[in-house]
Amino acid sequence: MRDKEQGGAAVPPMSKPLRWLWLAVAVVALDLATKALMSSLLSYGQPVEVLPFFNLTLLHNTGAAFSFLAGHPGWQRWLFALVGIGACIGLTIWMSRLKADERFLGGALALVIGGALGNLYDRLVHGYVVDFLSFHVAGWYYPAFNVADIGITLGAVGLIWESLFEGRKQARRRG
Repeated sequence: MRDKEQGGAAVPPMSKPLRWLWLAVAVVALDLATKALMSSLLSYGQPVEVLPFFNLTLLHNTGAAFSFLAGHPGWQRWLFALVGIGACIGLTIWMSRLKADERFLGGALALVIGGALGNLYDRLVHGYVVDFLSFHVAGWYYPAFNVADIGITLGAVGLIWESLFEGRKQARRRG
């Protein structure tokens, strides 16, 4: 509808837009497999140096990104679980409405959904998110993260990329 209002030809809906959910399933599977492997191999809080700037360190995060609200008594577990469920539902609805030329957007949405589901699983089953990737330099440590966080970050970068270049895509449709 938006394209017709702007004078361009309408782009048809994507055929089977939810097919992108295979990527979300792959992120969840890789995330859960790596968390299980690291949980079985590593001792909690004991870094294993892989490179001078990178350690494998098993940590449990009861908060959100950067341990936000981690020091609270436990209510945040359910808040973050509800946020994760809501985000997955909303992003899946968005994905179901993609246009035929929005393949990159489908991949970005799937990465965010997969990451959110991986961390949601941890919150519901363990009460915390398992993190194990730890980068550091000159005594400064970036907060530990996991494969689900990588999916969320890459998906968010993809969403930002799409939003920045959406105008160019619409101009090509009109031209």
